[in-house]
Amino acid sequence: MRIAIDAMGGDHAPATTVEGAILAAREWSDVEIVLVGDEARILAHMPSGAKPSNVSVHHAPDVIAADDEPVKAVRRKKEASMVVAGRLVREGGCDAMISAGNTGALMATGLLIVGRIEGIDRPALAPMLPTMDGSGVLALDLGANMDASADNLLQYAIMGSIYRNKVHGIARPRVGLLNVGTEALKGNELTKQAYPLLEQAPIHFLGNVEARDVLLGNCDVLVCDGFVGNILLKAMEGAANVIFSALKTEFTRSFMSKLAAAVLKPRLSAFRKKMDYTEHGAAPLLGINGLVLKSHGSSDANAIKNAVRQARIAITNRLVEAISTEVSAKST
Repeated sequence: MRIAIDAMGGDHAPATTVEGAILAAREWSDVEIVLVGDEARILAHMPSGAKPSNVSVHHAPDVIAADDEPVKAVRRKKEASMVVAGRLVREGGCDAMISAGNTGALMATGLLIVGRIEGIDRPALAPMLPTMDGSGVLALDLGANMDASADNLLQYAIMGSIYRNKVHGIARPRVGLLNVGTEALKGNELTKQAYPLLEQAPIHFLGNVEARDVLLGNCDVLVCDGFVGNILLKAMEGAANVIFSALKTEFTRSFMSKLAAAVLKPRLSAFRKKMDYTEHGAAPLLGINGLVLKSHGSSDANAIKNAVRQARIAITNRLVEAISTEVSAKST
């Protein structure tokens, strides 16, 4: 299998993307990694010794910047590393692509370059959110589309359920609908229309899930529209930052609190890492007719390696084909 990595995407590219690619190539000999980007800059970060034989470079002279307007950039910068990686997937030269670059541009690349699965109206960005039991919950959509219909939410639920089965090995993923209450008739018009569709879908639908329960791990897949989902994600990020900032302030107030902090620091660090959604790897853009994974902009080498691991599992278990087959069966 061949996996393209947008070597120029991310806050620390190309150093971290190259390092992560090397780590992955050494870990999995059955994967060929294609680093897409400025060849000279990529080679400058290659190890001084012999590089793994399953790593190659595909030159792409241009880059989509973090502040570029996504759709315009994808259409105008045809030789940008992200766009070239998308073409490799579309044309069958690679089985998947990974990027830590501009999120909006990656969505545009998925739609305009790779293309949607037939029958899928809108793709969904599906990161893993942390849960107290450590298993995580796949949440979609968390920002690919600000608006959605009940049929879109149905497609999200089916795709999310297939992903957790194929990539994480959960035989019967539990699917919840994000809502303001657990009762079936709660919510706005969108959730009220979506509820009966999810009840009749070929999934294990639990019903409505409130935001306060998401971190408890009461479902494996959480379905919502991109507007609500992105607010949920940003609220979780903000709450975590405030909590740990407040703890830091309290633990530095006195000599005794500093002693307590020294004792608790390893456990607090472990808890913070456990509750950081970026630790759960890349987020798939589900509904695209090819495997497209979005890594966090600040991804380090280990995060890039983990994204390759995710892609490898998804390719092996034919994730895109499974989603396409399920959607085709539903539409016939």
